Amino acid sequence: AARAVGAHEMIARLPGGYLHEVAERGRNLSAGQRQLIALARAELVDPDILLLDEATAALDLATEAQVNQATDRLAGRRTTLVVAHRLTTAARADRVVVMDRGRVAEDGTHEELLARDGRYAELWRTFVGQSEPEEPVGAAR
Repeated sequence: AARAVGAHEMIARLPGGYLHEVAERGRNLSAGQRQLIALARAELVDPDILLLDEATAALDLATEAQVNQATDRLAGRRTTLVVAHRLTTAARADRVVVMDRGRVAEDGTHEELLARDGRYAELWRTFVGQSEPEEPVGAAR
């Protein structure tokens, strides 16, 4: 399971490797180490539904990429619900549901939501540092 999600090398580098004693709630592990071990456990259990709640929120970019690769391996075979504030995580989803004050504000793919120019598109433009929607190529000014 650890090899399947790319966690084996990380675990092997821990003092004691697979016999490393993990403190309560994994407080002696980094956020990325905790996430990779949790994903390995999910691989082992093989659930029909996988719920990832802010799986990349506390990670640096390199570790986020590693967790995303592991998530892709797991998600491909089952229904996966991802709760995320990071737009890079949301943009990778097959379907994005934007919540606002407890209600569904928008629903669609990343591309569909950008084309709709609603709240998601506004958040994305802020994220990428673009203040206004881009004009289509060849549009008259």
